[in-house]
Amino acid sequence: MVNILFCGNIGVFDGMLTTALSLVKRTESKEPFCFHLFTMDVSHLKDNYVPITAKQVAFFERTVKSYNPENQVKLFDVTDLYMQHFSGCPNEGAYCSPYTLIRLFADLIDGIPDKLLYLDIDLLFQRDVHLLYDIDINGYEYAAARDHYGKYILNPNYINAGVILFNMKECRKTGLFEKARAWIKRKKLTFADQSAIIRSTTRRKMLPQRFNDQKFLHPHTVVRHFSKRLFYLPYPHTDNIKQWHVERVHKVFGYHQFDDILNEYLSLKEKFDKE
Repeated sequence: MVNILFCGNIGVFDGMLTTALSLVKRTESKEPFCFHLFTMDVSHLKDNYVPITAKQVAFFERTVKSYNPENQVKLFDVTDLYMQHFSGCPNEGAYCSPYTLIRLFADLIDGIPDKLLYLDIDLLFQRDVHLLYDIDINGYEYAAARDHYGKYILNPNYINAGVILFNMKECRKTGLFEKARAWIKRKKLTFADQSAIIRSTTRRKMLPQRFNDQKFLHPHTVVRHFSKRLFYLPYPHTDNIKQWHVERVHKVFGYHQFDDILNEYLSLKEKFDKE
């Protein structure tokens, strides 16, 4: 079983769907996937901070099971954990949303497996997930690739936390998540959960950039992460083009390698909207 963790609210459906499609379409083995979904209701902070809906989960589950009936989807509402640990904390207004914090509850959830691949929802797999998932992380808390900009600006080994292969057994032993939660509770951090994970790390495995490429797409790229990036033309500026912005993926990046994924997404999204 390949265990995947997504986190978010009602607004992550397009990202979940496209990322999952890239996983099932680019993976050759018949080994089933289990998608673990963490969500919560913190609408007291913002109106759209509501959980992934039952309709979204049902549609998502039907889609992934159409590729393999043994694929699974497990939904976890972590509202109570959030209120207990992070309500009113210095990082509640995190740079993206409070939903960036909830993966830090992975050690508190019953049934979470010993190996867990956390993925942001703004990425696509160009190659087989097993190139990443099968990496040996015995003795390490996790494996991650460097942040494209952070490795120049902050530290040569500064990681991007959008793709992390967790060894949950080791994380429980070292208390990685517990230490990270303590950082979130007591100090405002620039990149919230990412900063907390980095500060709490005992031992990690550094991965080549191809496992989390935030700027370029090469033939050897395994994961293309559509995070906010810097463009120099026609003038220096940042833009935040996501994979479900299909026309912009074609026009700005010139990518057609993902057309089978994105065309299926557009068809499924139309079907979902009509239901």
